[in-house]
Amino acid sequence: MPNTNNNNEGFIPKHGGYRNLISYQKSEIVYDGTIYFTNRFLKKYDRTIDQMVQAARSGKQNIAEASMASATSKETEIKLTNVARASLEELLIDYQDYLRTHKLKQWEKDNRLSLRFTELNKTSNATYETFKKGIENPEAEICANIMICLIKVTTYLLTQQIKFLEQAFINEGGLRERMTKARINQRNKK
Repeated sequence: MPNTNNNNEGFIPKHGGYRNLISYQKSEIVYDGTIYFTNRFLKKYDRTIDQMVQAARSGKQNIAEASMASATSKETEIKLTNVARASLEELLIDYQDYLRTHKLKQWEKDNRLSLRFTELNKTSNATYETFKKGIENPEAEICANIMICLIKVTTYLLTQQIKFLEQAFINEGGLRERMTKARINQRNKK
């Protein structure tokens, strides 16, 4: 996992670096796309706007918070990463509900536009601009489906991230183990 803290000694490991995580980068695109979608396709006082924006925000913010908490609590890092994934799942359902209630089609995997998304998603360092034509498409069906694709990619990445964090905890332990090891190493130096 990328690190921003320059701590070279001690038992608190490097942490942060969430902006380098692809899951965070995708979640930022999801957030920005959700702002666009809700402003463009939902009525001004629709409660769904706040719910969708908050779910998108929660997904993004919890990835950042998890990364920063990782130094002192692997448990918190894992929990917050899962909260991010759960928030994005809630958002996914909102987009699916929008399509269903507006009698619009959700794309199958073999839909030509879904396949185009898959190609675009292979772009390294993809940004909002990479997907802008789909996100800001005048047709709600295209916009909602692009958002669904982005959310599915992001939740997949978060699922993989959680598996990695679980394995890292099993292999390396948490703060208490590092504290004990540091104390023992200090005693052995004397």
